[in-house]
Amino acid sequence: MEPVQTGCCIVGGGPAGIKLGFLLARAGVQVTVLEKHKDFFRDFRGDTVHPSTLHLMKELGILDEFLRLPHRRIDVARAIFGGQTFEMASLKKVKIDTPYIVLMPQWDFLNFLAEKARAYPGFNLLMEHEATELIERENRVSGVIAKTPEGERRIEAHLVVACDGRHSTMRSQANLPVREIGVPIDVLWFRLSRKASDPGEGVLGNVNYGKFLILIDRGDDYQAGLLIAKDGFPAVQHQGLLAFRETIVRMAPALADRVGEIASWDQVKLLSVQINHLRQWSRPGLLCIGDAAHAMSPVFGVGINLAIQDAVATANLLAATLREGRNPDPLLPAVQKRRAFPAIATQTMQRVVHNGLQWVFRQQGDMKPPAFIRVVAKIPGAQTFIARVVGVGIRPEHIQTPEI
Repeated sequence: MEPVQTGCCIVGGGPAGIKLGFLLARAGVQVTVLEKHKDFFRDFRGDTVHPSTLHLMKELGILDEFLRLPHRRIDVARAIFGGQTFEMASLKKVKIDTPYIVLMPQWDFLNFLAEKARAYPGFNLLMEHEATELIERENRVSGVIAKTPEGERRIEAHLVVACDGRHSTMRSQANLPVREIGVPIDVLWFRLSRKASDPGEGVLGNVNYGKFLILIDRGDDYQAGLLIAKDGFPAVQHQGLLAFRETIVRMAPALADRVGEIASWDQVKLLSVQINHLRQWSRPGLLCIGDAAHAMSPVFGVGINLAIQDAVATANLLAATLREGRNPDPLLPAVQKRRAFPAIATQTMQRVVHNGLQWVFRQQGDMKPPAFIRVVAKIPGAQTFIARVVGVGIRPEHIQTPEI
């Protein structure tokens, strides 16, 4: 196939990749985004758009249009321990422009960003282009080889940015060292219908009998997640679908009339939870960001928002250099310097929660709320503080690239 020459080749059309492509094209950079699938439609991908991301859209002048898309807003997270309900986080009193989280299918979010990016002549999104190999010249990455339905294609670029997720092919090709951090949990995601008469809105955690069930109010249905011990899915399947349904009903009796909607294991998706981060995010000609640089746990639902913050920082630091055709290599470590601390700090908080979940798994019978939960629930402002840390994040970025 005809080769492509571009200023920046972004591997992966997820939130980080599309956002970075949008910002670079807006700033006058010739950018090519490679997405291996033919569309963005995949279920049970991160779809919590936090206030930090909403604020970036406001800075770009596209927030109002974005909020006209079908979505669900949540501003509170609660947990039920042994029948007692506690408010764990609330955005209602956080002093920000958008004190809520938007729940929207990730494919709608990505299609919206891609449409906005296509308004700029420098933006090129190539679907069904799977980057499989790095091109190297004189000890520097100078592009990628992509597999397409029509055959291999060569994409040559001044810079390759790997946004291809926690199993990044580009990261592996570059032999960048990864620090793996042990994780004690996996998550089984599934959907159940929601009735208008069901109590509460937002995010609800049901903790009892040594189990943890998450219910995310999506309006017409619940996105539900059952936390299990690491690599425990085969044991759950061995016990049978009936036992799985009984566990859900025991945790949330109000769902007894609809657990039959789970008719096969095909409706239950395993998320194998990982936490890791690169010791070095770049080498000459290549930069990793988002999950390719730091895989996050689903705890707090911050993964896509951290990835987008990485994309903004990358554009802020590199756009002018790429637009002018200068060598970006000296600036690549600055991206890691800017974004490594927020990622590792967030992972540290996630590990604290993981340790608490191990305590949950050891419990038997009706659980009493732990002293820590009772204390936090009584501290004035604690729920607002927790919500701000999660919703706004650590070292939030702002759009600094001009529109050209």
